[in-house]
Amino acid sequence: MSLLLVLGLSGIATTTLAQQSPPGAQDDPVHAPPGGLFPPGPPGDMHGPPPPPRPWQSLSPDERNILAPLGDKWNTFPPERQARMLERAQQWKSLPPDQREAIRQRIDQWQKMTPQQREQARENSKRFQQLPQQEREQLHAAFQRFQQLSPDQREELLRQWHSEMRDGPPMGHPMGPPKGPPGGPRH
Repeated sequence: MSLLLVLGLSGIATTTLAQQSPPGAQDDPVHAPPGGLFPPGPPGDMHGPPPPPRPWQSLSPDERNILAPLGDKWNTFPPERQARMLERAQQWKSLPPDQREAIRQRIDQWQKMTPQQREQARENSKRFQQLPQQEREQLHAAFQRFQQLSPDQREELLRQWHSEMRDGPPMGHPMGPPKGPPGGPRH
C-alpha cells in the first residue's frame, strides 16, 4: 500500500502542480510545473487567422502584473502563445485569493527543485496519467488520506517507503521501480 501511496503522491502532486501553476508558466521553463495551470481546453479555430502580436506595453496594468515573470521575454513569444497566456491570466484572476496563494507556494516549490527533480516529476506525472482510471482514483484517495496525516506521520510513512524500496518494488509491478519520493528528497 505504501508503494501505491508514494507513486500516487508523485502523480497527484505533479498533476496538482500542472493544474495550479500561474498563467503561462508551462510556457516558461524556468517557472514551469509539468503541464501548466489549466487543463488544455478545446482547440481553437485552427483555420482562422492567427491572433495579432500583443506588445508588452499594450497589455493592461493588471495583465502585466499577472504576467510579470514573463515581461522581459513577452515580445519574443509568438502571438498564439501570447494569446494562450492572456487567456490563462484571465482564468487566474477568477481564482479565489487563497487558491492563488496555494498555487504560488507550489510554484516556489517547483522553482527550488533541481532539473533532475523536475524531470523526475514530469516522468512520474506521465506514468500516473497512463494508469487505468480506477487505479488513478485509488491513488487520489490515498493521497487525500496522506494529506490528513500529521507531518510526523508523513515523515514516518516516507521512511517506511524508503526502507521498502531498498528491498525493491513488488515483482511485476506495472509502474516499475520508482526513483524517489514525490518531488525528490526533502531536506
